[in-house]
Amino acid sequence: MKNSFRKKPLSLLLEEMKDEHRLNRVLGPVALTSLGVGCIIGTGIFVLIGVAAH
Repeated sequence: MKNSFRKKPLSLLLEEMKDEHRLNRVLGPVALTSLGVGCIIGTGIFVLIGVAAH
């Protein structure tokens, strides 16, 4: 049970972060804007369905 609460030292965590490969940023402004607009429209559809069902 004692191993469940074991912590790594901060210096070791920082070293591991330096060695890991980072993901490339591939979404541009147009893609992110489209994603946001799609989320807003999708939310609106679910709200309208909920209002109509009530």
